[in-house]
Amino acid sequence: MSIGFVIVNYNDSKNTIKLINSIKDFNCIKRIVVVDNNSSDKQFELLERLEINNLKIIRNKENYGYAKALNVGAKYVNDSLNDPIICMSNSDVLVESEDVIKTLANMINDDVKCVMPKIKEGDNFAYGWKSTNAFLDLVSNIPLINRAIRDKVINYDESYFNKESVVVDVPYGCFFLIDGTTLKNIGYFDEKTFLYYEEYILAKKLKRINKLTMLNTTVYVSHIHDAVIGNNLSKLNKYKAYKKSQLYYEKEYNNANFIEMLLFKIFYLFNLIPYKLKSKTKK
Repeated sequence: MSIGFVIVNYNDSKNTIKLINSIKDFNCIKRIVVVDNNSSDKQFELLERLEINNLKIIRNKENYGYAKALNVGAKYVNDSLNDPIICMSNSDVLVESEDVIKTLANMINDDVKCVMPKIKEGDNFAYGWKSTNAFLDLVSNIPLINRAIRDKVINYDESYFNKESVVVDVPYGCFFLIDGTTLKNIGYFDEKTFLYYEEYILAKKLKRINKLTMLNTTVYVSHIHDAVIGNNLSKLNKYKAYKKSQLYYEKEYNNANFIEMLLFKIFYLFNLIPYKLKSKTKK
């Protein structure tokens, strides 16, 4: 078993170091790759001080965004290991046991190319989502009622996860494992998204080649929700980044037509109003 562990860091070295320390002694992990998206010199120096044999730190010349940073790490793993399985992780994740990684890696086979555990956030668990068409996504973006509708559209019923392992359309992007060769063959992550929707696009690419994503309900990792982006972007800018990625996804991967794209943009502008109001109030 040859596993490379990729972490994207941006001014979040404290959490990144916690994660590294939680996995550095796992025998199944042959490479730990931290891709730093041009953090401040002070933040980067904290990473440079680490003395771990299988740790590789790559510093990007600028903040290329999450998808491109993942690709930098994934390509390094593919180039340095033979037929690897690549674990993609946010910096604000903790893995408490090597058995989590081994259990997930052993699920990858000819049909299953992407796997994930349950994601513990506070007292609750989060799972993967359903992949929907442009029309359902449009309905889920109707102003004022969008949140309630979206939850019903993309979430599986809780009873769906009563089995030990189940198929999910879209993995939770904060932590999952993927076959390295398959990731290479589908062209890695789409670098035209800066932040958000990486996992939705990945799901579409895997579906095109008839490969599955599975969730194992017997293992989990802990996620300190939003610690990565929450420290670096305002709610307004996070929302703008989210919607920019969504519009790209709907057009390029969900084949939204002209009218659907027009409505997506109108709904986006309408839903943007409360974020702008809150931003002005804080000032």
